[in-house]
Amino acid sequence: MKKKNILLVLLFLFLSHADLKAQSTTETRSSEIGISTKHLARYDAFLQKEVNEGRVPGAVSYIVRRGEVIHKNTFGLSDLKKKTPMQDDQILHIMSMTKPIVTAAFMMLYEEGHFFLTDPVSKYLPQFKNLQVATDINKGLEQNTVDANKEITIHHILTHTAGFSHGLGGTELDNAIAKALYYEPQETIESRVNTLVGLPLIGHPGEQWYYSASPDVLSLLIEHFSGMNTAAFLQERIFDPLGMEDTGYNIPEENQGRWGPVHNLNEEGKMVNSKDQLPIEGNTVFGGTHGLFSTAADYLTFCQMLLNKGEWKGKRYLSPKTIEIMTMNQVGDLYQAAGQGFGLGFGVTTNIADSKSLGSVGQYYWSGAYCTYFFVDPKEELIAILLTQIQPYNNYYGRIMRQFIYQSLTD
Repeated sequence: MKKKNILLVLLFLFLSHADLKAQSTTETRSSEIGISTKHLARYDAFLQKEVNEGRVPGAVSYIVRRGEVIHKNTFGLSDLKKKTPMQDDQILHIMSMTKPIVTAAFMMLYEEGHFFLTDPVSKYLPQFKNLQVATDINKGLEQNTVDANKEITIHHILTHTAGFSHGLGGTELDNAIAKALYYEPQETIESRVNTLVGLPLIGHPGEQWYYSASPDVLSLLIEHFSGMNTAAFLQERIFDPLGMEDTGYNIPEENQGRWGPVHNLNEEGKMVNSKDQLPIEGNTVFGGTHGLFSTAADYLTFCQMLLNKGEWKGKRYLSPKTIEIMTMNQVGDLYQAAGQGFGLGFGVTTNIADSKSLGSVGQYYWSGAYCTYFFVDPKEELIAILLTQIQPYNNYYGRIMRQFIYQSLTD
């Protein structure tokens, strides 16, 4: 009996030593990459609490620092109705996180000399001549308009300063624009852009930053310059070379079991599967505004290419100088968020004190309508991605994600 007790004590001491050694190794590695695992655990605890209390159905989170994945976790369910656990390879709607990908693709064509940023769009798409500007955004489509005082340039399109709308502003004109663009049938990206230019602008080109459907114009221009549709161009120039196997405008039948539907709160305040779901196959409008499906791992690879100044695993996608102009403020003081500006396809942090949040000057980011978020911080060599599937959109999780991640950095 005594011999058995001695063996148990020895086993306990061995396991304790092994556990302490593993813990010491983890802490040492965390120190090398400048992260506190103890403080980062607050982020996990927060996300799990949001799931447990019914505010988030499920989520996927990735964080990379100095080239190493320091956080990779899943929470909750991908499908509340089917009780399907969220997987790290869940295929989700990334909605407006489509915009940075399409912008990067467009800038590849810029590097090939197809256009100048200062070119009028009408040089390539004649339907952009003679556009009209609404005189009152609080009225619908039936109102007086005036001629635009200048032509829309490619730079205006890239920076959301053309005067177009996304239909999200809540005015009567915004509501009419949203209905025309997204609730009326559109067969191709050309038909949607033609609808867009037939609607009144909300302001003269270059005089305001207004979140818009302008990236759809980029998609049509990609088709014009490349001679192939945007889906094929993205596949050939970005997705295949980067190994983004689960990203595209449609989900192949063999992968549809990994799709995660969108959710919302019902009238009783309970999180449920949304009644209406966007189609996951048969899509023919290859938009620049939204439309792509992806996984957190695929989007992480795209972000790693950006953070690495346009290069990934020995292949160059964009020049460092192109990444530089894409991720600097291009709109002066037109962007209204404090401490933030807008580049070519990204929001950009310009002043930490004004932003009243943790971060770095030069951080760039965007998000998607179903509460998907990412940011890249070149100064900290940091990438973070948080994907869930909730509507309507709010930026709460994007803001608190940054707060939890930055507070965990130790150098």
